Amino acid sequence: MLSTYYTVKQHGTDEITIQKSRFIANVKRVESEEEAQEFIQSIKKEHRDAAHNCSAYMIGETDHIQKANDDGEPGGTAGVPILEVLKKKGLKDTAVVVTRYFGGIKLGAGGLIRAYGSATTQGIKTTGIVRRERMQGVSVTVEYPMLGKLENEVRQQSKYILENIHYLENVAFIIYVKTEETDAFKNWIVEMTNAQATIELLDQKYVEMDVHDTPS
Repeated sequence: MLSTYYTVKQHGTDEITIQKSRFIANVKRVESEEEAQEFIQSIKKEHRDAAHNCSAYMIGETDHIQKANDDGEPGGTAGVPILEVLKKKGLKDTAVVVTRYFGGIKLGAGGLIRAYGSATTQGIKTTGIVRRERMQGVSVTVEYPMLGKLENEVRQQSKYILENIHYLENVAFIIYVKTEETDAFKNWIVEMTNAQATIELLDQKYVEMDVHDTPS
């Protein structure tokens, strides 16, 4: 299982106009090829009057599912440029449909490639990208007098992610840390609380963090 990877937020859309043709990009996070196909068909149904609904998706930890569809545009001028943007940005579990409403001016092969690539890039930018990092959940329970100090240290002075605080008989902090830093985190808590904290490991899960773009 991957320790970290990039994908898009749940769903977004944007459009650009080139030579009077509208290119509408719909972007969605998908976890299976079936989900990707359902998404594509839903966009085709929504824009059934469009000239083309071109698509591409990449799915799986190793990107083992990759598909591109030109939907009537000249071969290699639509689906492949969409897919290439996903590859360049390293986005996993992502499907994109770019709908074209023809404006009456032919763009040529090069123009189409640039248009579909640009629409995809704009759609992804609007949707937003996240880095999903597999992290270790830790429950740290302390008595109420330690509440303020621990909360301040975790929020303001550390790189750890505070997900929740449960105010019960004592105070339980639910914190996520990088798996390889679990022991260091436990030692930090022990030192900060003079060994007065109860530390319990929880399940691991992917934690999402917004990013402006992926490393290229």
